[in-house]
Amino acid sequence: MLIETDLGNIEITNDVIATIAGVAAVECYGLVGMASRKQLKDGIVELLGRENLSRGVEVKEVDGELNIDLFIIVGYGTRIDEVANNVISTVKYSVEKYTGIKVGMININVQGVRVINGK
Repeated sequence: MLIETDLGNIEITNDVIATIAGVAAVECYGLVGMASRKQLKDGIVELLGRENLSRGVEVKEVDGELNIDLFIIVGYGTRIDEVANNVISTVKYSVEKYTGIKVGMININVQGVRVINGK
C-alpha cells in the first residue's frame, strides 16, 4: 500500500500488515495459534510459532481497502463463532489503528481445533 502525504510517500508492505494482523489475532481468547496458508497435508495442520505469524495471514488490496484472510486454530471447548467474531474485531481495529488503512473484509478460516493447556 502506498500512502501519499504532503511530506512524501509511505509504503507499507503486505508482510507488515500480515504481521500486525497475526499478532493481534493471537492475543484473542480461544485462539491456540495461526495455521499455515498452505493446504492441509493428510489432515495435519502446522501450528506456527510467534516468529512466523504472518504465514497464517493473506492480505490483498481491493479498491483502496484491505481484504485479510486469517488461518487459525481454535481451542477445544470454545465457541468458534465467538472466537472468530472477536478475532475479526481485534484485527480490524489493530490494522486500522497502526496503518491508517481501511479494512474492508476479514475472512476467518478455521483450520483445526486443539486442546488448550492439556484440558
